Amino acid sequence: MHFTLSESILSRLGIIKLWRRLRGLFVNVSSGPTFYRSSVRDRCAAGAPFPGSATDPFRGIIPDMRQAPGCGLLVLLLIGLSVFSLFGQSGADPIGEITAALRAHDFSTALQLLQPALQHSPNSAQLLTLQALAYSGKGQRKDALTAFRSALRISPDYLPALEGSAQLEYDAGNAAAVPLLQHILRLRPNDATTHAMLAVIAFKKGDCALAVQHFAQSGSLVDSQPGALQEYGVCLMEIKQSDKAIAIFQQILASHPEDPRARRSLATAQLSAGQPQDAISTLQPLLESGKPDVSGMQLAAAAYEANKDTPNAVKILHEAIVKDPHNTALYVDFANIAMTHQSFQTGIDMIHAGLNVEPKAAELYLARGVLYVQLADYEKAESDFEKAEQLDPHQTLSAAAQSMVAEERNQDDPDRALATVRSKLAKKPEDAFLWYLQAAILVQKAPNPGSAEFQQAMQSGKKAVGLRPSLSAAHNVLAKLYLQAGQIAPAITECRLVLRDNPANQTALYHLVLALRKTNDKAEIPELLKRLAKARQDATKEEAEHNRYKLVTEPGPQSD
Repeated sequence: MHFTLSESILSRLGIIKLWRRLRGLFVNVSSGPTFYRSSVRDRCAAGAPFPGSATDPFRGIIPDMRQAPGCGLLVLLLIGLSVFSLFGQSGADPIGEITAALRAHDFSTALQLLQPALQHSPNSAQLLTLQALAYSGKGQRKDALTAFRSALRISPDYLPALEGSAQLEYDAGNAAAVPLLQHILRLRPNDATTHAMLAVIAFKKGDCALAVQHFAQSGSLVDSQPGALQEYGVCLMEIKQSDKAIAIFQQILASHPEDPRARRSLATAQLSAGQPQDAISTLQPLLESGKPDVSGMQLAAAAYEANKDTPNAVKILHEAIVKDPHNTALYVDFANIAMTHQSFQTGIDMIHAGLNVEPKAAELYLARGVLYVQLADYEKAESDFEKAEQLDPHQTLSAAAQSMVAEERNQDDPDRALATVRSKLAKKPEDAFLWYLQAAILVQKAPNPGSAEFQQAMQSGKKAVGLRPSLSAAHNVLAKLYLQAGQIAPAITECRLVLRDNPANQTALYHLVLALRKTNDKAEIPELLKRLAKARQDATKEEAEHNRYKLVTEPGPQSD
């Protein structure tokens, strides 16, 4: 069995999935955008409609008063207007006096006025909410939350208290904000601000599917928040909705045309969507600026290579390396191009150059080791992989690479290869790729269904996809094992999982045809055979395209 190293090790170095570079390209997404607080503050500063009015899109928002001096507390009028005054019949207006004190940022006076009011009406959610706002203004967050919670115990659906407590929890990054925001949505299902806040929280948790749902329901609210738009676009990329992501990044670029990070974000999305020419056009202003940044040059090189313009890809990548010789990612990108065009020695030469300036870069040793494998120079490959592991014991790629070298060297002796993989698994039991390798090597031994080795191969494949559901090779191994065991339904499931992400995967198409032939549902087979034939034809064309160019190392000038 032969493994395609360029698609396994180098892709795991981060070369292929360019969209991951979007994180942090434009804004610091780790802190996340704010909605309740800054939106009200900014709108008040601009003389926007009074908070709580029918024309105010942020109606009901409770700001952080310490960071919205002179303006944020205008939202308190919502409380006074939305709730029947407790003292209306007596002619007294403590609500008005308390509100006036809060608007004047005289929080101590507000708290003093609240004492007799709360003695008179201790179960007033309105007064408790006003008390929470006064505490918040004094920076007493814990007391503010206590007052908000007391208000909610009395009136669980009281929106000002829900919004105020949700804001405090959200600003502090606490998970307690989520149930409060969800409660608000039950009362106001179309509340754009609440959807936006939940979207940001979901993004931070890595739940892009949920984040996209909430971003989509936040309407135009996120348009004025570049950070939120960036997160929205990144999540759209994550769930493979590149076309929608492109529209988001175009919007960011339109509002920030001079920001190179916005331009790189859009180009990255276009490249991921299979639009390399559009990506090149987007990046062209950066390249022609006279002082292009290295990140833009690196992205442009990837776009040119995807556009089958290898000479320009190599040219720009070489210029980027000259400009930033300590950027190890550039050397790895060059190694990937060399791998694609089977110019292994040229790739090795470039990695040599990188190691001269960054001798402790584990990723460079790993990349060079992969290239040595392609030249069947296994001793040098193993030496590089061991060095990479010494320099960075926490990364798992070296162990996977060493295991693959063992498989390559011992194709006639799978037991030796298996022993190497197992020794690596003992140290890194959570490495999905190692579990896949174990399953693949066991399959190479052609065990009988029901045998111990067959069962171990099946368990290893399941472990691999459990740890890394996107590992297509492991799904393909499982499909083959299920077919051999006569378990047609799960074999079909494994094939479809692969084809969902890669419709042209030849192995999955072939296995699916075999599986469907064993069922009564054969109507799909002719179309699958056409797809398989086209996939093979396209692969042949792609290989020919790659062979159009060979990378060579030009000799240096001769000295006299």
